[in-house]
Amino acid sequence: MIALVILAFVVFLLMGIPISLVLGMTTIVYFLVTGNTMLLESTPQRLYSGMENFGLLAIPLFMLTGELMNSGGITNRLVVFARKLVGHVRGGLAYVTVISNMFLASILGSANAQAAMMSKVMVPEMEKEGYNREFSSALTLASSIVAPIIPPSMIFIIYGTLSGTSIGGLFMAGIIPGTIFGIGFVALIAYLGYKNNFPRSERASFAVIWSSFVKVLPALLVPFVITVGILSGAFTATESAAVASVIAFGVGKFFYRELKWRSFPEILVNTVIGTATVTFLIAMANLFGWLIAFEQIPQMIANSMLSISDNPFVFLLLVNIFLLVIGTLLDGIAALIILVPVFMPLVTAFQIDPIHFGVIICINLTIGLLTPPVGTGLFIVSSIAEVKFERLIRAVMPMLLLGIAMLLIVTYWEQTTLFIPRLLGF
Repeated sequence: MIALVILAFVVFLLMGIPISLVLGMTTIVYFLVTGNTMLLESTPQRLYSGMENFGLLAIPLFMLTGELMNSGGITNRLVVFARKLVGHVRGGLAYVTVISNMFLASILGSANAQAAMMSKVMVPEMEKEGYNREFSSALTLASSIVAPIIPPSMIFIIYGTLSGTSIGGLFMAGIIPGTIFGIGFVALIAYLGYKNNFPRSERASFAVIWSSFVKVLPALLVPFVITVGILSGAFTATESAAVASVIAFGVGKFFYRELKWRSFPEILVNTVIGTATVTFLIAMANLFGWLIAFEQIPQMIANSMLSISDNPFVFLLLVNIFLLVIGTLLDGIAALIILVPVFMPLVTAFQIDPIHFGVIICINLTIGLLTPPVGTGLFIVSSIAEVKFERLIRAVMPMLLLGIAMLLIVTYWEQTTLFIPRLLGF
């Protein structure tokens, strides 16, 4: 029976049906094949029960924050500041792409949204200065994967909700790994810049850099308030999303004065569409998780892994390999919702900190954005930057290998994720 269900899942995927619908359709096929048609009566309730969690409220609020910052001129000022700061060194605009992605990661929290926005902004600019379009597109995509690692992060919110792990602790755990990824990409640019003689921009004076910094200070208020508020206990990670949206509105409307009332219908529509897409996927994945529970798949996987080795280091290696493969086939959020219930018993059995494991699984599934054949980031950047898909894949491969190397550092050096949370008592 289960083999037929797996076959249906693969066939639906190959037909190009969106993953959210594939999950729901596969579950219905399972009910019909196994004769459990009575479960169809409980399906609507199951769909809604998967959404009844206060932590998920942060998703639309952080999406609203990102839309407000884009429309309010905040995003543009972050990019301008990064360019004034490092644009004069060899490969300066490539550094700007990485640094801007790190700035924006503390605001958007979604790699797909960030890759789409930065592709529109940075790829044409880099091409004007003499960079190869394929390299520019690949770098923009690869450096956008820091978005779900540096807080706030939508994928951390979903993992925390599913596993019962502190979302605030996960946010703090992402700071050092996100920095490691940023440093890794900077080092790669330094090497390639020396090897390929990358172009450089005119050096900005100290007065110009200072002026740009002053202008960007209000924009940096959003991640600062989120971090300080969570650490001080003034508000929860979910409440911080509401505070961030209010600050983004205030800065864009009253400080920069670029946020116009006429822009609000579009801002709200974009927020609703983005939220609906994610929440529908969560609901369908929760339904698919029901199927997995019925077939006791978590127990089977747990027993299989325990029979291979009882060493937590070997277990984490197997998890990384498994997740990197899954990331080539499934959307990250869908995979997260399906796999967290599968892995949490094993995490407990191997005495692995759930915050540490949360960062590992989220980085793995984020790297999946770069991996063919279903890496959504590849399709987004290929379309927006007008680069052939196969050329983008070739250009992104060195960055993908670098990302996997940095993932292994985070996996086996536990303090990269746990130092700040333990210091702060999470």
